[in-house]
Amino acid sequence: MRLPLRSAGFASVAVFVAVLAWLAASAWARPLWLPDEGRYVGVAWEMLRSGHWLTPTLDGLPYFHKPPLFYWLTAASMAVWGPSVFAARVAPLLGAALAAVALYAFVRRWCGVRQARLTLVALTAQPLFFIGGQFANLDMLVAGCITATVLLLAHAALAFEQGSTFRVPLLGGYAAAAVGVLAKGLIGVVLPLLVVAAWLLLRRRWRCLWAMLSVPGAALFLLLAAPWFVAMQRQYPDFLHYFFVVQHFKRFAGGGFNNVHPFWFYPVALALFCLPWLPWLGRCFERSRWAAAVRDPVRLLMLLWIVLLVLFFSVPASKPLGYILPVVPPLAFFFADGYLAYGRSPRARTRWVASVAVSVVVGLGAVAWVALRPPHSTRALALALASQVRAGDQLLMLDRYYFDLPFYLRRPPPVAVIDQWDSADIPRNDNARKELADAGHFDAVGVASTLLLPSALAARLHAAPTTWLIGPDDAVGRYPVLAKATQVSSHDGSTLWRFDADSSWTVKTAPAAERPNGGSAGK
Repeated sequence: MRLPLRSAGFASVAVFVAVLAWLAASAWARPLWLPDEGRYVGVAWEMLRSGHWLTPTLDGLPYFHKPPLFYWLTAASMAVWGPSVFAARVAPLLGAALAAVALYAFVRRWCGVRQARLTLVALTAQPLFFIGGQFANLDMLVAGCITATVLLLAHAALAFEQGSTFRVPLLGGYAAAAVGVLAKGLIGVVLPLLVVAAWLLLRRRWRCLWAMLSVPGAALFLLLAAPWFVAMQRQYPDFLHYFFVVQHFKRFAGGGFNNVHPFWFYPVALALFCLPWLPWLGRCFERSRWAAAVRDPVRLLMLLWIVLLVLFFSVPASKPLGYILPVVPPLAFFFADGYLAYGRSPRARTRWVASVAVSVVVGLGAVAWVALRPPHSTRALALALASQVRAGDQLLMLDRYYFDLPFYLRRPPPVAVIDQWDSADIPRNDNARKELADAGHFDAVGVASTLLLPSALAARLHAAPTTWLIGPDDAVGRYPVLAKATQVSSHDGSTLWRFDADSSWTVKTAPAAERPNGGSAGK
């Protein structure tokens, strides 16, 4: 028995490394995408620069939309490899590798090596998994934790039914749930418990359900998950209400949030992203195999996993695409299962290779396209500014906060943001303005110097010899003083201006040396 265990352990390590290498090979190729990647990486960058690893901050203000695990991992990664876009994407890479190795190890143990390998191929080829695994936000990280939690708890339950040792994977499931809570909040524990409890109840495994309730496991869960929440509540008395009531329950049950889509959005999105694989799914659920799937505990688990999570995420009006990532691993299992239903048919093997090839081309093509034509990024403006900014210059942002700019400039926050912060519309819109305004509620002192009204712009411009301003192209119409500034660069709807206080009341023109023929045109 010792040799198979060693072999399985070696295979799991190899899978983890291989998935990391597969995703990391192109994770460096494109700039951070605004707003999500810029926001979360920006918070991690602030954490690294400030040295305050407990309280996440956005532009220097406490930011409690999400828990801290992503920021910790990303800040630690940038501390090791420097502030590069590759280092900024280590957290989703780890989440994807965790999901892959957990799925592989579980399927290998309960369904065999061949199905485990096919499932791994189907998972890592999926465009949604490939792109999500190198997208720097919290979705793939929590998807990896949810996947590991479900499979560890299910493995413990199946081991208990066989009379085998189950307490170690059970404790592992509780620990993974705690990490999931630190990754993205309550869904890290609620969704795995929903899936595993429904699975055991449908199979009428009452004794097994009772065995899954572990006092040491609960203690381990609290030991890992609770300290950060306790520390934040002690420092900020409104923290728990804001984090759980506003950002969890209201976001789930209420309206007024972004990414609003109809109820059927996720099934359609999954069908489109998994289009090359749908024939395998159809084969898997033919009538004769459907009855077998319901009787087989592993297939029933995967089926419930898909159905319950799709239903759960379809209830809220807000439906970001990345939320559905935890459904991709059980789908990959069924893709492999459908292929195995054909036996060793050469025709099926050809179609399988075609499914893999099309998916890989789509995933790599999407990354290449965004790398060549990067949308929603201020990297170009940051490079233009970095080549000219000097010590003592100040930076102001107009009408919005450009999340990724401090990261690309390697500049510590905060940056003053000029906007109508007294507008009654801010609480009604789920956007970056509201995020900053919410953060300001936790730091009255910091907000006074960070979130400024337009009336404060004139005085702020004369606080330094040179001021750099970045804002939308049409900001000139709202800020007349920009007519007295030099336009330095413009990209993707945003413009960078330079304002010199000592000569600010004359409209800027290009130096003679920069005009055609050294200013001699027309002579």
